Amino acid sequence: MLTHSLLPHGLMTRPHKDGLSRRAGWAGGEPIANVLMARTLAQPELVSLAAGFVDPETLPVEPTRRAFEAIWSDPARARAALQYGTTIGHLPLREAVLDRMLQADEKTESELNVSVEQVVVTAGSNQLLYLVSDTLLDPGDIVICGAPSYFVYQGTLTNLGVRTVGVEIDNHGLIPEAIEKTLARLERDGELGRVKAIYATTYYDNPSGVSVPAGRRAAMIELAKRWSRENKIYLIEDAAYRELRYYGDDTASLRSFDPEGETVIHAGTFSKSFSPGIRVGWGVLPPRLVKPVLAMKGNIDFGSPHMNQTLMATVLEMGLFDPHVERLRDSYRTKLDATLGAADELLAPIDGVQWVRPTGGLYVWLRLPETIDTGLSGSLFGRAVDEGVLYVPGEYCYPETPRPSTNMIRLSFGIQSCESIYRGIEALARAIRGVLS
Repeated sequence: MLTHSLLPHGLMTRPHKDGLSRRAGWAGGEPIANVLMARTLAQPELVSLAAGFVDPETLPVEPTRRAFEAIWSDPARARAALQYGTTIGHLPLREAVLDRMLQADEKTESELNVSVEQVVVTAGSNQLLYLVSDTLLDPGDIVICGAPSYFVYQGTLTNLGVRTVGVEIDNHGLIPEAIEKTLARLERDGELGRVKAIYATTYYDNPSGVSVPAGRRAAMIELAKRWSRENKIYLIEDAAYRELRYYGDDTASLRSFDPEGETVIHAGTFSKSFSPGIRVGWGVLPPRLVKPVLAMKGNIDFGSPHMNQTLMATVLEMGLFDPHVERLRDSYRTKLDATLGAADELLAPIDGVQWVRPTGGLYVWLRLPETIDTGLSGSLFGRAVDEGVLYVPGEYCYPETPRPSTNMIRLSFGIQSCESIYRGIEALARAIRGVLS
């Protein structure tokens, strides 16, 4: 029987009064969907630096048209695409995904002890994260993540009754020493057995924009293995933004530092690098997780949309993906430069305003003076809207514990033009100055 002490703080332990499940009661909804997007729709004149959408101007209309034409030109192939697929996913796509990962990491299948049978295709990487979490975690279990970290996945964990415990990050992502300190504290509190996973967005984190360097990746693997004392602790690697690299060299995946293949769960997606509307993601799983995850998936959807998988496999087969990614990088590189340039000009003169300078991804993470509350009911948000700009309050990006910082902001530059980005940051600077005065 579940007790209150085993559930995340504030989650109900009795049946919902409306006859809904406990999980329905735990699902609090997303602030971006419920508040921020409503503001955007109600006030289209606002410069939204909030939503993490991809740039509509860069969506791959022509590559997708060519791939569709190739499928429809072969009636047998078209019929196969319109039929049910397998729960694990379209084999040519799974082979291509694995081959691309191995090439990027400069590894072979034998070096990483991996095969195509460990690659599972999902409807976006969020479905993979949900399936893995539902497979591994019971209510009251603990996932360690950065403070801050990806709030949509945190919402998924809350919906499953799972506790999120945050650890310190810096400009290089999760700090291994902070992870170890947290694990030691949980062990002293008798809760180490509740820790089932450590979650990290290893490339250009949402929201902080930072990436984990190779040395820390190796240290995280060692930590997870060494602290798997009472049960297995997995590392969940969210690599959603790997392809969105604008400066510097690529870094081998966290999975590449796990040659036994038993510790890292690798999640990827084509949503940011090709098209979110196609909704194709994947996971590279430890062998022991493949069967239980597929059992969960089979109960949910009997396999992700086969047409979409065939389309993505065709895009890769025809060599249409990499040229599109290069165009995407060129566009976003310009927007990142515009964002950082506007911040240097307009925000740097304001005492106490700092930000991370990412080399990829879609986000810039701001720290304001501690006297400024950036939340929806704080002093800045309404003033910023009045000035003409919308942002994501940073407090939404923090796990359940420790308490969130209330002076942080996430900016996303993906959907705006360089001119709009400048106007948005100019409006934000006016709002900040107004609050400080």
